[in-house]
Amino acid sequence: MAVQAGKDLLIKIDQTGDGMFETIAGLRATRAAFNAETVDVTSLESAGGWRELLAGAGVKSAAISGSGVFRDANTDERARQIFFDGEIPDFQVVIPDFGVIEGPFQITALEYAGSHNGEATYEVTLASAGVLTFTAL
Repeated sequence: MAVQAGKDLLIKIDQTGDGMFETIAGLRATRAAFNAETVDVTSLESAGGWRELLAGAGVKSAAISGSGVFRDANTDERARQIFFDGEIPDFQVVIPDFGVIEGPFQITALEYAGSHNGEATYEVTLASAGVLTFTAL
C-alpha cells in the first residue's frame, strides 16, 4: 500500500436518512479506533499455564473523532441537531486504499473553541451504536 494523504480519511454522515452520505466539511484531522474486548477462559487446566481466550466473544466497538474549522452550514447544523436530539444516524468512515466502515454512531462529544486572533474550531467524537459493516476499496 502506498503512502496516503491524511486528508483522504473522511467522515461522512447520512444527512436525511436516505442512504446518501455527505462529508463533514472542514475537518482537518480525523481518527478511527476499533476495539474488541477479550473474554478470558483460562483455568488450571490451560496448557502450560497460558492464557486462553474465547473466540468470537466480547464487545466490539469503534470510536471516531475529528477536528477542524466551520466550512459548511448544513453539516455543522446537522451534527449539532444529532447531538442535542440524541439521534443515532448512519455514518461512513472512508479509509483510503483500505475500505469504508459504515453503520450507526452516536455523537458523544461536540466541542467548540476559538481564540481572538484565530478561526473558530470544533471537535466531534462518535461512538459506534450497532453493527458496523466493512467494504474493501
